Amino acid sequence: MSVLPGISRPVIPVLFKAACPECRARFELGAAALRLAIGASRRTTFYSFTCPECGSAVRKPAGERIIELLTGGGVRTLRLHSTV
Repeated sequence: MSVLPGISRPVIPVLFKAACPECRARFELGAAALRLAIGASRRTTFYSFTCPECGSAVRKPAGERIIELLTGGGVRTLRLHSTV
């Protein structure tokens, strides 16, 4: 299968599996529902979302593989800079 110049392929939305540590619900979220923050350390590198079941704000650490998956899936990224 070839793609002709100027003809775009349909974009398939990416869904990420997630779970809430508060209510233990499991669900899928689109890229727009997630935020990724990349800081100078593991402690300041995380992704976050709001649980669609209970409304809790959830923050989880993001290692290299998670960062790769989230950025590749179109999740908005905030790069944190130190002020030191």
